Amino acid sequence: MISTTEQFADLSATTLLRFATAGSVDDGKSTLVGRLLHDSKSILSDQLEAVEAASLRRGQQAPDLALLTDGLRAEREQGITIDVAYRYFATARRRFILADTPGHVQYTRNMVTGASTADLAVVLVDARNGVIEQTRRHAAVAALLRVPHVVLAVNKMDLVGYEEAVFAKIAEEFTAYASDLGVPEITAIPISALAGDNVVEPSSNMDWYGGPTVLEHLETVPVSHDLTACPARFPVQYVIRPQSPEHPDYRGYAGQIASGVLRVGEKVVVLPSGRTSTITAIDALGEPVDIARAPQSVTICLADDIDISRGDLLAPACAAPATTQDVEATVCHVADQPLTVGQRVLLKHTTRTVKAIVKEIPSRLTLDDLSQHPDPGRLVANDIGRVVVRTAEPLALDAYADSRRTGSFLLIDPADGTTLTVGMAGRSFALADALGRDL
Repeated sequence: MISTTEQFADLSATTLLRFATAGSVDDGKSTLVGRLLHDSKSILSDQLEAVEAASLRRGQQAPDLALLTDGLRAEREQGITIDVAYRYFATARRRFILADTPGHVQYTRNMVTGASTADLAVVLVDARNGVIEQTRRHAAVAALLRVPHVVLAVNKMDLVGYEEAVFAKIAEEFTAYASDLGVPEITAIPISALAGDNVVEPSSNMDWYGGPTVLEHLETVPVSHDLTACPARFPVQYVIRPQSPEHPDYRGYAGQIASGVLRVGEKVVVLPSGRTSTITAIDALGEPVDIARAPQSVTICLADDIDISRGDLLAPACAAPATTQDVEATVCHVADQPLTVGQRVLLKHTTRTVKAIVKEIPSRLTLDDLSQHPDPGRLVANDIGRVVVRTAEPLALDAYADSRRTGSFLLIDPADGTTLTVGMAGRSFALADALGRDL
């Protein structure tokens, strides 16, 4: 089954929505993804034929749409590590990048990868089980990463007789919990991914529900990718020194603009040194331009010969972030080995990596009741908590609430390069309240 030409016509005029799916084991996440792709006509005919053949071999009369994701599980069985599976599809109204995250508790950390760039998260709940600890953990990660929109998909409504009361109870409990965490917008939708109820087409079995289907909500939810609304941030990735006879004194700084707008003639500050200069030229794709905007990749030239290297940050002199060596952050620990007070780590922020030490772990979040466990001394895999890290060199971080790009960082094991912890700098979001810190 191939999407029609009309469906994909003029996709350049449509918006892009990045969204992540999350759910516990056997909540039906694979079936939901398969149903969404199938009913939106985003599956190639040979893919559908393969699913139908595999389903028949298993004695199933109807295609098992969950098999559309089985290839990834087979890869895992072969020892291939895959954190997040990305799928791309489109309708006439919008383009989509779907980050399909694993459902097992031990892979909750992988949701951080999928949701870190997401505009929306779909959290699945089995209608028979209701809100469980893994559901709370997914809500906490969505709040931690400041995902603007969360969809609660109450799945398997067919197994509870499509009862409105069952859906209402689960929706009320989850909404209250997620709201306490600071999730700004929550939409609850009753579905049956297996039968297709309210996934793409409205369900006749739940005429008491008058809201959108999952696809309709994905197509219409407002999204904004205006990175230019924030102050300009330009992490230097590479210093270009051609040393050619034609350009004997050329020195350019290459990288991707993380946010904001840069202009020729603008006064900028180089961090962490604090030296100032003026932009004399901007090259984009080999052509000189007067203005460059996020997320363009450009080369910038300055009026002064300043010592600048990879990891330095250029910012407007009038709107520069403060530098610090004591980083306070909310974190999600993603490694099997624990993070402990006094541990030496590497901190990677944009293109800069510095040595650091974990000074404090003030608290760890208890997901059941959002209470804090003070001074736990360590964080283990999937824990969410607060840390204070002392760096060997100053860093120019924004608060994560202000910028998801320049307010985030990684803690890395210096021995083998393993990613230990994902961090969000600052205290200015509601999850900090749950961890006992003032906003």
